[in-house]
Amino acid sequence: MPDDDDKLARIIEARLKLRERFLDKIEATPSLADGAPMGSGPTNRHGMPQLPPDQYETKKWPVLDLGMKPQVPTSRWSLTVDGEVARAVTLAWNELLALEQLEDVSDFHCVTKWSKLNMRWRGVRLADVLALAEPTDGARFLMCHAHDGYTVNLPIEEALKPDVLLVHTVDGEPLAVEHGGPCRVITPQLYAWKGAKWVKRIELMGDDRLGFWEERGYSSTAYPWRNDRYS
Repeated sequence: MPDDDDKLARIIEARLKLRERFLDKIEATPSLADGAPMGSGPTNRHGMPQLPPDQYETKKWPVLDLGMKPQVPTSRWSLTVDGEVARAVTLAWNELLALEQLEDVSDFHCVTKWSKLNMRWRGVRLADVLALAEPTDGARFLMCHAHDGYTVNLPIEEALKPDVLLVHTVDGEPLAVEHGGPCRVITPQLYAWKGAKWVKRIELMGDDRLGFWEERGYSSTAYPWRNDRYS
């Protein structure tokens, strides 16, 4: 088997072992285990109502940010995974593209009450990148750090879900700068602010810390089908 195939096989094995460690917690998250989710419309891919409470569907993709749009060419792009890990990892753009690429369709729910449905993404499972760094037994949360100074926290069981991606392509086109290009995180089972644009670092943590919006009163858990917007 070629070296590249060996590497991909090792990453897949590491991802599956990491997911197995947190499988009970993953399956207990509200977007997978809630027996009476709120919302409207047909059920989505996880058996939840397509539109969470108080959301409306939009065909546009509005732009929300902190007032800056960092220009990060792929020639200078990198992503570091560190903190509670066995070995810190830094990926260059070509190394990200060398990982297994996933095509997925999911919905995008903004806390400002709009939802854009059936977005076609291409990217890398966040779980694969985390597995490369081998999170320690003490790793329970992560913080995503972005080029514009934005931060957002996630429990590791949410980050390991298979539809949580580092995306570089949407609807067949490279991810635009205003939407976080060249690479951002998406979290389809949570409100969209939980997916950092212009991501540059993922810090594994033993204890939770609040991110940018969480420090300003937004929910740390952010479950759309429970209308979980604020702390």
